[in-house]
Amino acid sequence: MKRLSDTKFISVLGNVQQVIVLVLITIIPILVVIQVILRYVLQMPLMGIEEIMLFPTIWLYMLGGSVASKEQNHIEAGILVLYIKKEKSLALFKLVRIFIATLVSCWLTFWAFKYFMYSLRVWKLSSLLYLPLFFGESAMFIGLLLMTLFTIVELTERYSTYSELRNDSAARRS
Repeated sequence: MKRLSDTKFISVLGNVQQVIVLVLITIIPILVVIQVILRYVLQMPLMGIEEIMLFPTIWLYMLGGSVASKEQNHIEAGILVLYIKKEKSLALFKLVRIFIATLVSCWLTFWAFKYFMYSLRVWKLSSLLYLPLFFGESAMFIGLLLMTLFTIVELTERYSTYSELRNDSAARRS
């Protein structure tokens, strides 16, 4: 059976995210170098580069979390995993863990959506360059939405793994 994470949509979405992250990872140091050269070499500080840098930084942070969700490469303190010896029990533990993560992710995405709608309605501007803050604030909702999607994908895969182990153990007992 084809896994949900192997579908074309998830694959393309992951590749697009990685390209955007690569571009953002390139833009931020370039902006820093420009600021340093202007400020310390040419003695002409350009006001507003810090404000411009805020947008790619926020997007990088949120999309980086989303890429980690897609690759199931989260930072975790897996102490209990070391003590669970039975494969079926470990699969159940991982299923419960990702189920809780999915609930939390859905809850955070809901509140991020409400903030997204507020930001769209209010349309705040930055203090120096008068850039719409919506473009930075929207990263939270989009990043969390992607994280939730990839968490749901992982949940379905963990459920499939647990179901297979449960069916295998039931077949062995028969």
